[in-house]
Amino acid sequence: MATCGALKSYTYERGIVFMSVTPLEVLAGVALDLTLGDPRWLPHPVRGFGWCVERLEAAWRRTGLPLRLAGSLFWISAVGLSTAAVWATLPYANIYWIWALLAVRDLDVEASLVLRQIDGGDIAGAREMLARIVGRDTANLDEAEIIRAAVETVAENLSDAVVAPLFYLAIAGPAGMAAYKAINTLDSMCGYRNERYRLFGWAPARMDDAANFIPARLTAVLVWICALLPGYGFRRSVRVTLRDGGSQASPNAGYPEAAVAGALGVRLGGLNYYGGTAHEKAFMGDPVKPLSTVSFEGARRILYAASALMVVAVCGVVA
Repeated sequence: MATCGALKSYTYERGIVFMSVTPLEVLAGVALDLTLGDPRWLPHPVRGFGWCVERLEAAWRRTGLPLRLAGSLFWISAVGLSTAAVWATLPYANIYWIWALLAVRDLDVEASLVLRQIDGGDIAGAREMLARIVGRDTANLDEAEIIRAAVETVAENLSDAVVAPLFYLAIAGPAGMAAYKAINTLDSMCGYRNERYRLFGWAPARMDDAANFIPARLTAVLVWICALLPGYGFRRSVRVTLRDGGSQASPNAGYPEAAVAGALGVRLGGLNYYGGTAHEKAFMGDPVKPLSTVSFEGARRILYAASALMVVAVCGVVA
């Protein structure tokens, strides 16, 4: 009986560690992300996870199970393994995981490289840089369309790469953060509606929609708060979000994008090409101002201001 009680106590304590993080650890992890980003010389866990996913997918496909069932079991195994791997390192690696699973600096740096090419008059270079961070075809985009793509990427990834990971960090510690990143990565790798993934990728796509439901809307609210700063439109951001946030095929991506479009006074959305195939994206916002490098700088300021608000909120929750 004593052994059983000790085991229960250990399990309980490990459960607390699973969800435990301190404000100082949050601030240290965020500071590392802002100063170092994702160094190319350091192997990144998300890349390692992608390598594992490819092999897990092949293994589950070989089972011969119905594709939707195989894909669901594949999703469970991939998320479970990644979460367990992080949980096993806690609490000693808390700061590392917060740093590794955030992407504020890299999001800014990669998008800013696109605009730097435009400022230098190199449209071809801007298209090439843009192709590294978006899935759409970039070869024939003009300056305004390049800027639109960059602003949309910053707005959508403010939720996926910053707010959502921090939201799950506050709820379940670094392991919760890792579970979210696994879910989001699985969607980016397998959540397509093509022949290969229409059935097998059903669970990854649906679970990503569920995981991002609250963070996407929370991101919009954070953008509204940022839009109270001089030079933005608070009322317009709220109005556009409520009007256009649900207009996209994705149940979540439209909310942060519409909030940013309203705050900047620009119109996002329109015609995109993926693999040479046209896809019409509903418009978000009104063209009060033209899309320009000024628009992108406004989106960058929102990125950092909203990130700071979310970090303060998380510190308050975990304190």
